[in-house]
Amino acid sequence: MEKTVTLTIDDQEVKVPEGTTILQAAKQAGIDIPTLCFLKDINEVGDCRMCIVEVEGRRGFATSCIQKVEEGMVVHTHTPNVLEARHVILDLIISNHKVDCLTCTRSGNCELQQLARKFNVTQIEFDGEKSQHKIDELSPSIVRDFNKCILCRRCIATCKNVQNIGAIDCINRGFDSCISTVGDFSLNNVNCTFCGQCIQSCPTGALHEKETIDDVWIKLKDPDSIVIVQTAPAVRAALGEEFGMEVGTNVTGKMVTALKRLGFDKVFDTNTGADFTIMEEANEFIDRFANGGVLPMITSCSPGWVKYIEMNYPELLPHLSTCKSPHQMFGALLKTYYAEKEEIDQSKIYVVSVMPCIAKKFERQRKEMTNEGMYDVDNVITTRELARMIKQANIEFTKLEDTNFDSPMGEATGAAAIFGTTGGVMEAALRTAQDTLTGKDLDKIDFEAVRGGEGIKKATVKIADTEMKVVAASGLANAQKIMEEIKSGKADYQFVEIMACPGGCVMGGGQPIKSSKERAEKDIRKLRADCLYSIDEKSVIRKSHENPIVKKIYKDYLEKPGSHKAHELLHTHYEKREKYDI
Repeated sequence: MEKTVTLTIDDQEVKVPEGTTILQAAKQAGIDIPTLCFLKDINEVGDCRMCIVEVEGRRGFATSCIQKVEEGMVVHTHTPNVLEARHVILDLIISNHKVDCLTCTRSGNCELQQLARKFNVTQIEFDGEKSQHKIDELSPSIVRDFNKCILCRRCIATCKNVQNIGAIDCINRGFDSCISTVGDFSLNNVNCTFCGQCIQSCPTGALHEKETIDDVWIKLKDPDSIVIVQTAPAVRAALGEEFGMEVGTNVTGKMVTALKRLGFDKVFDTNTGADFTIMEEANEFIDRFANGGVLPMITSCSPGWVKYIEMNYPELLPHLSTCKSPHQMFGALLKTYYAEKEEIDQSKIYVVSVMPCIAKKFERQRKEMTNEGMYDVDNVITTRELARMIKQANIEFTKLEDTNFDSPMGEATGAAAIFGTTGGVMEAALRTAQDTLTGKDLDKIDFEAVRGGEGIKKATVKIADTEMKVVAASGLANAQKIMEEIKSGKADYQFVEIMACPGGCVMGGGQPIKSSKERAEKDIRKLRADCLYSIDEKSVIRKSHENPIVKKIYKDYLEKPGSHKAHELLHTHYEKREKYDI
């Protein structure tokens, strides 16, 4: 039986399991203790001291996020001494902070700003010299402005403990301390994968995506440009959060309406591109499986993961699928098949991808993602950037009516929708692979063994009387475990799905940022993933190979999956990349 501890917090008796922290016990009692550096299960170090409390019989303050409860302990969370100390701590933090809140990308969603309001910090009492740091803008994905950094170390903990990358750490000492990279070089030149999980962890605007919406606005105003937008599956499961809607609300129809009002000439669905990815990936897997190709085959949809393997396991690159990611495939088809069909000069087409992922900004400008000298995709904006555009246009998002994607490139299946969550790519591919191998339209299409929030999910699936071992991993620390198994020869998988972000695209670096409190109280990943699974379940067509537009394009243009034309447009290659280009 679990041993419990009884204590008193603000005159309330609380019973909690032994080993519980004061912060956790207070939460159970409905008592809020402010935090700043705390990030549940990731950064629990007590550095910022915002969560201090008084414990009767003890000198000084206790740091509630790390202090374990004890039998009979009496805790006070808001005495005059505690409130004054918190106020001083906030004053000191803000005194060395770049106070440009009106123009900061995190204004209104900044944990430091929220605490300043909560504790009525209306002026800086400790005004003096401020640290001055250069702004790192060299990366195509991430901007670092450590003049806004509060040294909470949440980004470090995420990069090290969740992703096992360690691209950033605290350098220098005392007043000159800052979060930076090896040699204080740009993130563009070190082992950063551009996954953006550091941005999701940052409580202020010290880390943010490299915004490119101004380029989109310019193109939207250009009468000679045909601006086509495509939206990834995970975007529709999270965009509503930027407008006060519940986590996991499906806003597909409102999103399409908003994009049309913004002035895009065509609004298409990246899910259509995902259906093409499944067709090509399933065909590639079947070919490797049947003809002695390199196994296990590993998915290549996540650009942060691709950059990771290029830097850390270049000898295992032959295991990667050669398929481009869905939005890159779709961009290539828009500038070839669609341009020819609609008799449009392809040089006038400007493709914008709305993605949950900031690594897509890096991916789209890779030299491999071109055809006849033109990029497949011209601009990538995040879910957050799209929300900013909608707000700039003064569109009342929650009041919008629902409209449908434009035809014919807006038709997609339920299989494509689940691409946005961990295990979804594999499940979608298995649906098509099993029908192809058996020659039957099978009813069993839900591969629930690869679903769920676990970082690594292993399963054995039976297809056409053949047992196949598969694994889905999300988060780069988990990816490393799988890669080490493959490298050592211990792995006996045939198919591997890897996503750079823990939980998959629904938790991408470009998604709405949730505070540490929200992350502790809600299972954000599950709520967003459930939204996508619901879309799949309600879809009339749930297998990629049954998508009418996919069938038509193969018949009229690509011939068949794996054809020469398909390889020319929809496949690519990868190569060794140095971790440190310094």
